[in-house]
Amino acid sequence: MSLVKKIHHVAYRCRDAKETVEFYRDVLGMALTTAFSEDRVPSTHELDPYMHVFLDAGMGNVLAFFELPTRDPMGRDPNTPTWVQHIAFEVADLGALASTRQKLIERGIEVVGPTDHGLFKSIYFFDPNGHRLELTVNTGTPEQERLAREVASAMLEEWSRTKRAPRHAAWLHAAEFADGTSV
Repeated sequence: MSLVKKIHHVAYRCRDAKETVEFYRDVLGMALTTAFSEDRVPSTHELDPYMHVFLDAGMGNVLAFFELPTRDPMGRDPNTPTWVQHIAFEVADLGALASTRQKLIERGIEVVGPTDHGLFKSIYFFDPNGHRLELTVNTGTPEQERLAREVASAMLEEWSRTKRAPRHAAWLHAAEFADGTSV
């Protein structure tokens, strides 16, 4: 049994709290639930004024952002590709994925996908802060999900030894990489 009950919230930095709340509210339908603002950080007591906003991401999931006006402009890890660090949100169905994709494009937001991951399909885009977001809908069958779970540990072990992509679940991207290229 896990000690952890659930993720309470996940927090990221933002450039502008108001702009961030408006984006997540207007584009993804998330409601602002709470805002905290202090001059001193409660945990460290250091002087560092901030605005901390919390958004309802559905089903008890909370996404939070900090605006830190006295700090250097936010950046990203230059050694990590932009496609790696992202926040993924599940949507109800393929229709919701398609309509949101269209809504993003109409707002002038560049969208990658849909991408078929075998067990789910996703689109990718960036929020106003440069955080990469993924919207995904589960498309795998219970049998496919079972097969993926069955090979997960073996794949991790092989990866740990070889640092090469194991082929245990190559079927997940078989259609996308039919030309023989690997993930």
